[in-house]
Amino acid sequence: MSMHKNHPFHLVDYSPWPLYGALGAMTLMSGLIKWFHQQQSNLLLVGMLITLMIMYQWWRDITREGTFQGLHTMSVTIGLRWGMILFIISEIFFFISFFWGFFHSSLSPAVEIGMIWPPKGIMPFNPLQIPLLNTLILLSSGITVTWAHHALMENNYKQSVQGLLLTVLLGLYFTALQAYEYIESPFTIADAVYGSSFFMATGFHGLHVIIGTTFLLICLLRQLNNHFSLTHHFGFEAAAWYWHFVDVVWLFLYISIYWWGS
Repeated sequence: MSMHKNHPFHLVDYSPWPLYGALGAMTLMSGLIKWFHQQQSNLLLVGMLITLMIMYQWWRDITREGTFQGLHTMSVTIGLRWGMILFIISEIFFFISFFWGFFHSSLSPAVEIGMIWPPKGIMPFNPLQIPLLNTLILLSSGITVTWAHHALMENNYKQSVQGLLLTVLLGLYFTALQAYEYIESPFTIADAVYGSSFFMATGFHGLHVIIGTTFLLICLLRQLNNHFSLTHHFGFEAAAWYWHFVDVVWLFLYISIYWWGS
């Protein structure tokens, strides 16, 4: 496609990544099902490998378009901003469904679970132990990502790299603690509606933390390669918005499920 045009918009080239990404996601989901039911992880590993390869190549293409080819003009950036805003709004409603289910079950417990909450036999987590530590970790990561953003706005390369690195490390620390919490959990996802509500809500949040950490890691690598400037850094800004969304959702999860729900 010719690079010469008389408009500020980005007409994307043909790309194989959406189709390959869908096939990779289907393979990953099939691998998860096979792992759950047959305890075989070979297809799951193949699906993860395909998905990671597609992520790398798709991100590479978008980085090339925005950084080296100059296709992310001001008009395109406005569209990207609105796209990210609408995506985060859709994610908010996604988590609202989990909170709705949790409060529906906890405010009026059914007779099948003894009309008490938590159900009899369920020993919930102490909200003042790992959950509180994870809350402090995520709040700290919100501070470090804001620090990185302000450093970038002031053309302070060193501090922006330090802030991003700290945020990525805190995200990895949060994920490790949540994995430990799941391993040591005294109940499972099959333990009545409490287990289902707990693991669906916190599990999907944990998945969002992993996605956000990956997003920020890409931004860190791009910052190390001087891809961002004072006026051209929406990739980082989108990652920061997403990370703050993850922080806020965790606060609601901690207050409702870990503290009030226990």
